[in-house]
Amino acid sequence: MAEPATASGAAPLHTDDVERARLQRRTLAVVATSQVLGGAGLAAGITVGALLAQQMLGTDGVSGLPTALFTLGSALAAYLVGRTTQRFGRRPGLAFGFGAGALGAFGVVLAAVLWNPVLLFVSLFIYGGGSATNLQARYAGTDLATPERRGKAVSIAMVSTTLGAVAGPNLVEPLGSLAMTLGLPMLAGPFLLAGVAYLCAGAVLWIFLRPDPYHVARALDRVRLGDDPADGPARAAGSVVAGQTARPARGAYLAALILVLTQITMTAIMTMTPVHMRAHHHGLGEVGLVIGVHIGAMYLPSLVTGWLVDRLGRMVMAWAAGATLVASAVVAAMAPSDSLSMLLLALALLGLGWNFGLITSTALLVDSTVPENRARFQGSVDVLVALSGAGSGAMSGVVMAAGDYSAVTLGAGVLALLFIPALWWFQARGSIRRTGP
Repeated sequence: MAEPATASGAAPLHTDDVERARLQRRTLAVVATSQVLGGAGLAAGITVGALLAQQMLGTDGVSGLPTALFTLGSALAAYLVGRTTQRFGRRPGLAFGFGAGALGAFGVVLAAVLWNPVLLFVSLFIYGGGSATNLQARYAGTDLATPERRGKAVSIAMVSTTLGAVAGPNLVEPLGSLAMTLGLPMLAGPFLLAGVAYLCAGAVLWIFLRPDPYHVARALDRVRLGDDPADGPARAAGSVVAGQTARPARGAYLAALILVLTQITMTAIMTMTPVHMRAHHHGLGEVGLVIGVHIGAMYLPSLVTGWLVDRLGRMVMAWAAGATLVASAVVAAMAPSDSLSMLLLALALLGLGWNFGLITSTALLVDSTVPENRARFQGSVDVLVALSGAGSGAMSGVVMAAGDYSAVTLGAGVLALLFIPALWWFQARGSIRRTGP
């Protein structure tokens, strides 16, 4: 049995199913650990970023700008992480992204101390690197997964984010008190947590993600295709162009579309909910609870969602994602401003719809690519998703200032309805097949 050496220079690896499964379990364990830490860092900007900008500039019109900035930063990071991974592997790509996120988080703390909006916005842009990397890490969990278990692999990587992501918003008040004890502004507290969490997540990946799963997947694919490792990249790239045309492209484009619609809908509603709640005299604890439930719904159902994606199929779960996002928008629009329970329900549905969409589209994207071009394509799609989220975050603040919260939620719901013609069109052109090894 062939034993290809990894591109990172590790010892030769057996290509049999037992060895692949062992490496996959190890990879998932490392990725899961990093996701617990990354989730805590991710939650800080979502919870208090908009409130910090609102305090500094004294207007709701810029309250969507922090989300737009760190989403734009995540777009650049997604591109860089994807290209770094394509050339050097998952380990350096993900470690670089989390390091950038930590730098941005500490920059936000400094901006709050100096009360400097320019530094705040620059730091939020850099902070977006952690958000992008937290999402890119899910791909590492699929590198060595078999096609029938890709949904489950994504779900394990994502559900691990739940602990940190749910704890983060609910630590807003304690971290705020800690920040004030240290002589810092209250809203800087969560970003202290984010900086430390991102640094630890990057360290875990850099130290323990060995052998690099992306290098192993590429080596195993070359053996499967009977290629010489010396010219494997050229041959594999040629096979993508020449042999995998319509169906892989259709699956990849559908995955990108699902990701974009899901991200736009989720970002618009999620960004303006804390601003809406504070304007109607909800406390920081209640804001943290709602966002915590929302983020929990984004990640906690992942194990079940992954199983459903593998069992029921990608298209069924794509329809479920669209329906859940529309339901969330309707509930949010109808919720009385003083009703904590209705806002909890709306944001829980919003997180669940995002969860359905992300896991479904990630599995479909991996299905539709091969290892030799996968990381570059994944990075490019995540750039598109991040830019869409940035536009949604910025526009939600403008709509909120010109109208109200219901205008934001109803607008997001209309966009979610685009799932119907999009999925119908792809289904009419034929079913999506699993094509990636």
